[in-house]
Amino acid sequence: MKAAVLYQTTQPLVIEDIEIDAPKANEVKVKIAVAGVCRSDLHFMKGEAIIPVPAVLGHEGSAIVMEVGEGVTNVAPGDHVILSFAPYCGHCESCLNGHSNACDNHQRTGGKQFDGTSRIHINGQDLAQMGKLGCFGEEAIVPATGVSKIDPGMSLRAAALIGCSVTTGVGTAIYAAEVTPGSTVCVIGVGGVGLNVVQGARIAGATRIIAVDINDAALEFAGKFGATDSVNANSGDPLKAIKDLTNGKGVDYAFEAFGSSETITLAFDAARKHGTAVIAGIAPVGEQAGIDGVALVRQEKTLKGAYYGSSKPSIDFYHMIDLYKSGKLDVDGLVTRSYTLDQVNEAYDELDRGVVGRGVIDYGVQG
Repeated sequence: MKAAVLYQTTQPLVIEDIEIDAPKANEVKVKIAVAGVCRSDLHFMKGEAIIPVPAVLGHEGSAIVMEVGEGVTNVAPGDHVILSFAPYCGHCESCLNGHSNACDNHQRTGGKQFDGTSRIHINGQDLAQMGKLGCFGEEAIVPATGVSKIDPGMSLRAAALIGCSVTTGVGTAIYAAEVTPGSTVCVIGVGGVGLNVVQGARIAGATRIIAVDINDAALEFAGKFGATDSVNANSGDPLKAIKDLTNGKGVDYAFEAFGSSETITLAFDAARKHGTAVIAGIAPVGEQAGIDGVALVRQEKTLKGAYYGSSKPSIDFYHMIDLYKSGKLDVDGLVTRSYTLDQVNEAYDELDRGVVGRGVIDYGVQG
């Protein structure tokens, strides 16, 4: 099969013919239908996050099941599925405590399968799969807990986005922060995840949703998904602008969806007394953010992280689908451009330049 392979950071992905194994017990072989162009992959390409190379990236996707391994009962060949980059073992401490999105065994084995071995290879060399997926390949072997069956009539493009940016963003607002009706919110960074934090806050009933970014086009786009106000951080002091919009108090909920020390600090500072700052963006490895320790205590602020929107994907994907089908959640409107696998480097160049909306790699797969 064809796949885009990362051999070295800061270098383009290389389209290669690679080998793929049959699924082992509790694994599923899928044909990728649609893969999202997400900034998390760009972090690995730039070396801001670490994955063993060579690797096949791509962690946001939908697919059709081709074959199942021994013991798989949740899906069968021909089923349409959403892929999760956080499959779970079901028996580690995190899983047993209700945090399957942060499964200890998944994080320990990383880009290999749960048994510590690889299912994709090139010239005898093992390849890593981002999130045990590798959606930038035509096919993949994935854990059975990383696939969720959907109605075959559902858009595979919408399903792909629910696999990452939608669930991460909406979940950050409604699961991690538990935004309350009538509250004030700011969202720092309105890319793929940030746009969905905006949507999650709107769905939860927030009355003022302030989008913060350095890209005027992105700020305008965020208005289509529920942002009531916008702040261009390059046009003055963004903290002052946020406070000016909230009678000098700051917001009830401040969300960081970009991933940098500067924006993490801004989110904390933008949260009002007794407010909550939630960090959903992943900063470069080793980067540290400065937090005002006095304000944390005296103003009783809450600072927390949210990975995958603090969701349980195998359950919460269906919540996202219900919101989508009811018209409360706009997934289709997020997609502004489509590419083939051969255009994957062009897709990431455009993402890095700040082109608004979500891009997708469409494999042209029909159910």
